[in-house]
Amino acid sequence: MNRRMAVCFLSITICSAINLAGCAKPAPVPIPELKKDYDRPLPPGALALRKITDPAMLPNFGQAYYNAQNGDLQRSIKNSLHYLAKPSSKKYFPYGEVSHDQAVASLNAFLELLATARSPEEFDQAIKERFDTYISVGCDDQGTVLYTGYYCPIFDGSLTRTERFRYPIYKKPPELKIDPNDPDGKPIGGPWKTRQEIEGSQALAGHELVWLGDRFETYVVNVQGSGRIRMPGGRLLEIGYAGNNGHEYTSVARELIADGKMSKEGLSLDAMIAYFRANPADLDIYLPRNPRYIFFQEVKGGPFGCLSEPVLPMHSIATDKEIFPRACLALIDTDLAVKTDGGKRRYVGFACDQDRGAAIRAAGRCDIFRGTGDEAGRLAGHTYSEGKLYYVFLKPEYLNQPPGAASPIATGDSPATEPH
Repeated sequence: MNRRMAVCFLSITICSAINLAGCAKPAPVPIPELKKDYDRPLPPGALALRKITDPAMLPNFGQAYYNAQNGDLQRSIKNSLHYLAKPSSKKYFPYGEVSHDQAVASLNAFLELLATARSPEEFDQAIKERFDTYISVGCDDQGTVLYTGYYCPIFDGSLTRTERFRYPIYKKPPELKIDPNDPDGKPIGGPWKTRQEIEGSQALAGHELVWLGDRFETYVVNVQGSGRIRMPGGRLLEIGYAGNNGHEYTSVARELIADGKMSKEGLSLDAMIAYFRANPADLDIYLPRNPRYIFFQEVKGGPFGCLSEPVLPMHSIATDKEIFPRACLALIDTDLAVKTDGGKRRYVGFACDQDRGAAIRAAGRCDIFRGTGDEAGRLAGHTYSEGKLYYVFLKPEYLNQPPGAASPIATGDSPATEPH
């Protein structure tokens, strides 16, 4: 299975995506002083979602209408349905009152709605009539969720070691057996070698998958859990998750802040790159503080999320899979960077919950996949805002009705209006 690891170098968190090869670099992204504990854990056994029973508390789904029209949302939903068709997906349901059959029916019904709704008003009406809406309790039981972003980087590399490319990314060694029943792909028998033990020895000599030209680049790929590597001839090698060493994730950025090496206000991946290039000896101090290590394999058709399904920009999210429902349909409502100049505007759009991250471990956290490459990385680096997170499930009374039979929009005649 291919799983993305934590995007964020902070558990607080912000990630940035500056081209490590040296393109123009924007100013560091300022990080607001945290006033809430976004990583506040839920009580044992509690789920992240609460059903909305007051109609006045429902969002305006019509605001997501135009963001749902480019075809990628349909593709994302079909990826979720492909996952839910696997027998192994049934072990994660019921999720509260939501059965596996209901999760599947909800996605199919939403696909139908996307094909028939002809205006934001019809879209909003149909969802409110046919679907129950749940909201994440958030970090404060008031629905506050911190949104961050992640991406799939593209770096230069080589299949063979050269003078330029001398930092390896490793395949999973044959002796490391992954527990097939563990959703996170941990090794059988408990944690294996730490990052320091792996990188500070020749224990995995002969198991190199690809070589990169910068040690910190290998760390970025390792934390992201996927990447695309540009070969000397121009071919792109796509690599994805093949397992982990079983150790917990520790934020290197948080360690830098704790030691007074960097400030929260000036933190970005760009700033971390500059710091380690100016202080290369500190790589030996700080990188080993994150003992978690990811192993890779060549993949095609990705990048992939933790469901082993492709993730799509803006239509795939990562949440804590212990408390959020896998593959189900969510509504993002937050202020979001739409350009790399740092400017933000409100974004309301649907996405499928298809991924997880080691730093995304609470009801108050959600990570949005921003895409592949440098531009997507810069957008990911500017994704840092509070908002609300909703999920929709087909109401029980609509579960056994044939497609189109109960749609309140089937006979509507109002044309779709153009977006502003």
